[in-house]
Amino acid sequence: MLQSTQNIRPESRLSVLALLELLKPITWFPPMWAFACGAISSGVELFANPWLLLGGIILTGPLVCGASQVVNDWFDRDVDAINEPNRPIPSGRVPGNSALYFAIAWTLIALTFALSLGPWVYGATILGLVLAWAYSAPPFRFKLNGWLGNAAVGFSYEGLAWITGAAVLLSGTMPNEKILLIAVLYSIGAHGIMTLNDFKSVQGDLKMGIRSVPAQLGVDKAAKLACVFMAVPQIFVIGLLLQWQQPTHALAVAVVLFLQFIAMIRLVKNPEKLAPWYNATGVTLYVSGMMITAFAIRALM
Repeated sequence: MLQSTQNIRPESRLSVLALLELLKPITWFPPMWAFACGAISSGVELFANPWLLLGGIILTGPLVCGASQVVNDWFDRDVDAINEPNRPIPSGRVPGNSALYFAIAWTLIALTFALSLGPWVYGATILGLVLAWAYSAPPFRFKLNGWLGNAAVGFSYEGLAWITGAAVLLSGTMPNEKILLIAVLYSIGAHGIMTLNDFKSVQGDLKMGIRSVPAQLGVDKAAKLACVFMAVPQIFVIGLLLQWQQPTHALAVAVVLFLQFIAMIRLVKNPEKLAPWYNATGVTLYVSGMMITAFAIRALM
């Protein structure tokens, strides 16, 4: 159970820069990349309507992902007081309930913006934001269990963003079954990526009772499990691409997966130390495979 906010520093004047820090722009890349993959996989001319494309990127990155980050920081403020006391809320740079009000307002802005992009985009946005709040906020607080929390984030950041990208280019209509299947597979793989992200806060998680996968299994077993979660969906993707008569793309995904295997061998030797390194290498290869797959689906259209 979370402790009180006694570790949070006294209130200070609200800073606009601190609010921007809460949105964590560095975290926008994964859903924006998945959105781009979805847009490419739609088979539609990407720049036929550049404003629509830009709107989708804004929705998945700054708005939906940004809202999820603010929500998480608000409900995680006690954990941050231990792990990252200089974050905007525990440091007092976003005082009082300002972050909560900001999270609600940003969520409403995202929902309003999504309305203009079609029913499938709006539906995906609603689901993404529901998962964002359920991940961090009681009574659900999925993040207290690494299995549920990582699944929620992986599905939001990869699957829903991919589906949104396709739906935006398809004028808000339902993407086909190939797009939906690939989006689900890469979402499953993202569970492993999220597990690696939990290594940086294992000590704080143990103190706060957050049952992240590394906290439950230990970092060694969690690292091996993360590798399995990342690798198996890509093996299925390769098989599907071969079935869909895309051998060149299948070979390219196989190559990036092989390079990931090499990186994984190093990762499991010292996962707590090498998780940031793997995020810069293996995860880059993972998302490269996503883009290759998106072009493979596009070739089928």
